[in-house]
Amino acid sequence: MSELIEFVLATEAEGGGGGNINAGASTQQVIAIVVALVVLVVWALYLLSNVRRSKPEVGSEIELAANRKEYFDDEQLEGPRLDRALRWGLISLAIVGVGLPLYWLAEPGRQSGAVDNFDETFAARGGGLFASTEQGGFNCAGCHGGDEGLGAEVPYTLTEFVYDDEGELVLDDQGEPETDLRQVQWAAPALNTVTLRMTDEQIRYVLTYGRPYSPMPAWGIEGGGPMNTQQIDNLIAYLHSIQISPAEAQEQAQALASEEIGRLRGLREQLREEQAKDDPDEDLVLQLEKEIAADQPASLGAALFNLNCARCHTAGWSYDEAEAPGAGAMGPSLYNVLTQFPNEVDHYDWVANGTDVGEQYGQ
Repeated sequence: MSELIEFVLATEAEGGGGGNINAGASTQQVIAIVVALVVLVVWALYLLSNVRRSKPEVGSEIELAANRKEYFDDEQLEGPRLDRALRWGLISLAIVGVGLPLYWLAEPGRQSGAVDNFDETFAARGGGLFASTEQGGFNCAGCHGGDEGLGAEVPYTLTEFVYDDEGELVLDDQGEPETDLRQVQWAAPALNTVTLRMTDEQIRYVLTYGRPYSPMPAWGIEGGGPMNTQQIDNLIAYLHSIQISPAEAQEQAQALASEEIGRLRGLREQLREEQAKDDPDEDLVLQLEKEIAADQPASLGAALFNLNCARCHTAGWSYDEAEAPGAGAMGPSLYNVLTQFPNEVDHYDWVANGTDVGEQYGQ
């Protein structure tokens, strides 16, 4: 029996390739299949044996009719036949007496296992959607740093207005502003901490409608994308499956903050080294001078802002051409934030918990 179960498990495992969790049967399902097969085989053997032992017809009603045949006497009925019937009754009672408690013991685990299986199935489907184009997915992994969502830089084309030397917009023959295309490397965020930073509803909103003025398109049907509600739910389930623990996230954040503080402290030295080169990178020199002129303090607060807030509130941060910190980009300017939140507790609550889309905040 155990060898048959192992064979069925191995067969199911081979047939369930490609990461499809539904393809592999659970242990309980395999046991049920094996028991059913054994019962069918025993029943077939019984029928075959019964046919082989049957007597040929002799043409007499006395010989053939069951109600005309002489039955067992009392000695036979109350002897081995009764013992055999009682024995089988005891065996059946033992099966029920032992099997039912075992079933009851396994039932809570079966139900929780079914829930886990649904979660794993959802995550596996989401993983297929998240995968790169080469793997048949929608290429979330291509921008966000592989299947684990570690973050990466991706090429992105900016459409920018053209200005003259006096800073005025250059207009074309139709009086429309001229635009220019420019390729940059956009820092796509890591997604292995996204459920620690956002609720499922917030994640669903971003997936459905995308991020304006960024490489992140709308993926949901409501936003004009290709995915239905079920697929968005599958993606969210997959994101939950790749999250690191809160302790790991805090350790990672502290390490990144320390690195950013060191970078802010070394801006002037980096500028001097670049200017001392025979062929300095003029774009890098200009960017360093701009960042030094912003006079951002080399503090933990500045580091945390750059790593977590600047993506939305500082123009150019995502492609390493940051303008004035907090001056506004996709998100609003933060220069009047103390006017919006004169109460420090309200300000803290807003930063820590945020709010739903469309709800008024501050003053």
